[in-house]
Amino acid sequence: FALSCFLRAAAGFDIGLSTKCVVIPKEMDMCHKIGYSEMRLPNLMGHTSMGEVILKSTTWQHLAHTDCHPHLRTFLCSLFAPVCLDTFIHPCRSMCVAVRDSCAPVLACHGHPWPHSLDCDRFPADEDMCLASLTKEYKHSHKVLPKPACQACPAVEEFFTHKRVLEVFCDNNFAVKVKLSKKRRVFGDQEYNIECQVEFITQGSLLPYETQSMIQQWLLINENCTQRMTPTYRPMVYLLVGNIEEGVILVNQVYHWQRRDSQLTLATQKWRYHKCL
Repeated sequence: FALSCFLRAAAGFDIGLSTKCVVIPKEMDMCHKIGYSEMRLPNLMGHTSMGEVILKSTTWQHLAHTDCHPHLRTFLCSLFAPVCLDTFIHPCRSMCVAVRDSCAPVLACHGHPWPHSLDCDRFPADEDMCLASLTKEYKHSHKVLPKPACQACPAVEEFFTHKRVLEVFCDNNFAVKVKLSKKRRVFGDQEYNIECQVEFITQGSLLPYETQSMIQQWLLINENCTQRMTPTYRPMVYLLVGNIEEGVILVNQVYHWQRRDSQLTLATQKWRYHKCL
């Protein structure tokens, strides 16, 4: 998760140069499908060439994939790929604060502070013309899902019995089978293919696809764990077992699911009828 570019101060948000409209390049996938297809150059980060925009924005794309805040993409793209209007529309200070408060812990998980170049005091107050943060009505009308925690990696267990796995199941409230593999990189940060299959979840209000999404986020946030589980480009399969407590997702156990692994298969089959003590 290369974040060195985050930490270099931007040239400033006031662009004194004349600007032009250009198509948002394909390399900036975090700024696709956000409601417009052309951006102003130079942008609000002071980048004057498309090559510089692509280089600097790719360091943020991994963070965007974690979905640490619903307005992260809007916030980042308003700076890196501002909409092509007669004037620049800055993000409001409240949006910056909301994104920072949700996403700074993810950066901290990778050993980096929130960058000084995005100090929220540099953005206009909400009464000015700017991109506002979520309204209270929006928040109440959308389901609030548990958030993955930044945590120490659980040791990967290679040897176990199905009876021991069932005991662990009883102490936790979800188990997700994950197929992981590293993508071949052309440029930018390491990316992963992540396929999830929910074996069980006892949190009644959560749907399987929501749980899959949360585990994908956990793997992206805790990338040191993901790196450890993908030593080569060959796909690896694991069973992640954990709890959801007070709106936080914690993975407590990781099992390596090897081919013809009868113990894990047996445990997941027996779980349907198992009664915990």
